[in-house]
Amino acid sequence: MTRPAPGQAPLLDVDALLDDRSVQIVVCCGSGGVGKTTVSAALALRAAERGRHAVVLTIDPARRLAQSMGIEQLDNTPRPVAGVDATNGGSLDAMMLDMKRTFDEVVESQASPEKARQILDNPFYQALSSSFAGTQEYMAMEKLGQIYRDSQGTYDLIVVDTPPSRSALDFLDAPERLSSFLDGRFIRLLLVPARGPARFMTAGLGIVTGALTKVLGAQVLRDVQTFVAAFDTLFGGFRQRAQQTFRLLQADGTAFLVVAAPEPDAMREAAYFVERLSDDAMPLAGLVVNRAGQRPLGGVTPEEASSAAAKLVKSLGREDPGMTDSTQGPLAAGLLRLYADRSRQVAREAVLRSRFAAAHPQVPTAVVPALAGDVHDLDGLRRVGVLLGGQDEDTRRETG
Repeated sequence: MTRPAPGQAPLLDVDALLDDRSVQIVVCCGSGGVGKTTVSAALALRAAERGRHAVVLTIDPARRLAQSMGIEQLDNTPRPVAGVDATNGGSLDAMMLDMKRTFDEVVESQASPEKARQILDNPFYQALSSSFAGTQEYMAMEKLGQIYRDSQGTYDLIVVDTPPSRSALDFLDAPERLSSFLDGRFIRLLLVPARGPARFMTAGLGIVTGALTKVLGAQVLRDVQTFVAAFDTLFGGFRQRAQQTFRLLQADGTAFLVVAAPEPDAMREAAYFVERLSDDAMPLAGLVVNRAGQRPLGGVTPEEASSAAAKLVKSLGREDPGMTDSTQGPLAAGLLRLYADRSRQVAREAVLRSRFAAAHPQVPTAVVPALAGDVHDLDGLRRVGVLLGGQDEDTRRETG
């Protein structure tokens, strides 16, 4: 880690992180819309081309990752990525989480074929496995655990692109929340009438069940009770798996990277996530500030550029022998305004990063300048990887 200048965060050495063979899992997390998918894919590609056997797991509804990696369609099975430079002996696979398929795999692995079919065909299970709040986050962690357990010797680095969510806490809380729901008192209450004769039910339970029937409908309640009865033996397994995954995330071989855009809301969310990771003893590697503005070339201040643009516009009504083209004046004024706006934007972003560094002085930071266009192929991902790995003082100056 490079010693920072006063008021600056320490530099995050991304290449050193990727080259560290003791690091087996890199988790990219943060709020939605900050470029986690692109950063995750770029990290995995750079690691592979530096000699790691990497796999990237994405949870990306827009499916941009498949397009950028030249794969027709990603699914729940790792697929090799063509075009990776294997000079250093590395390789790269990619996959996209199929939430329902992953849930089905858990059921099939934990239950007998007959019991599994009973669960998979249940209407309540089908709704739970495809739309219940937190299921996507839970299954992302379940798939991570599966890859880690089943691919020892195949991959030495797993890069995880976490689910887009409104709150950074969803990712960490969802496994416990879902397992608690499946093992909770309300579900156990529903299980009672499915377990034994009605005479063993208390009058109070009968009243509750009657009320639920009125609210949910008799068929829905029966579906829930049938699901709970069939799923009963799997309840403890879900909680145990959630706890195992949580311990895996806390292990020394895991590294969290918080990804943020240089915007107030995203930086606040990043600070919140950094604090939460610290509270849960999760190994934080650093912060990636993605799509940072670059300071425009030139030695004038934003105020000087704005003033020059205003004077130029004011003079456009008068004949100017120096203007051989009538479009030069408005164009020059527009460029001056753009220069001023871009300079102010870079300055605002620098203030946001300085505030974050002041509040979290021990968090190493990498700054990735915004590219001119979208990333849509391997060359674009390589460019992002180079920017991630090439952190130096020149990058600091370019981005404020």
